[in-house]
Amino acid sequence: MATESNQISLGSDSIEFDLFNPYLEKFQSLDDLKSDKGTVIIFMCNHCPYVIHIIPKLVELANYYIKKGISFVGISSNDILNYPEDSPENMAHYVDKYDLPFPYLFDETQEIAKAYDAACTPDFYVYDGDNKLYYHGRFDETRPQQGRQATGDELAGALNLLLDEAEFDGVMYPSIGCSIKWKDE
Repeated sequence: MATESNQISLGSDSIEFDLFNPYLEKFQSLDDLKSDKGTVIIFMCNHCPYVIHIIPKLVELANYYIKKGISFVGISSNDILNYPEDSPENMAHYVDKYDLPFPYLFDETQEIAKAYDAACTPDFYVYDGDNKLYYHGRFDETRPQQGRQATGDELAGALNLLLDEAEFDGVMYPSIGCSIKWKDE
């Protein structure tokens, strides 16, 4: 069953974290990874069909916007006891499989997902250079099994406005995806 992202107030502050990067085998913090132009935080996981649907286009967009100074961070918060395909070892393989150009971090305690009020995968948070929430919405209108390729046009539109230092004035639709797999559910 599809889950929508929660409504979060624009202008709210980003939340610091220090999470394990299974690919690099080290901890990384938001402070280490954020950009003074903007930072995209994506709650995602390996097995979600909604993430798998967008991942090729997400990689393409990330490569493009990273060159423009935007940083990207993926975070997996799923319960790996019940969803072993989302384990740190499998996350490291996922980085190689899709050639992710951004850190993919493991939120083992799920505290960061809860602090961000993340609800689904994928769940996109775009912060400006002052670490204020600029955009919290979907990647695009496509979904798995619609027979349409992901475009990323809604996220790209927000990032273009951010880079132009313009106020976001578009419609912000919630992201839709698999629910985060909480422990003890």
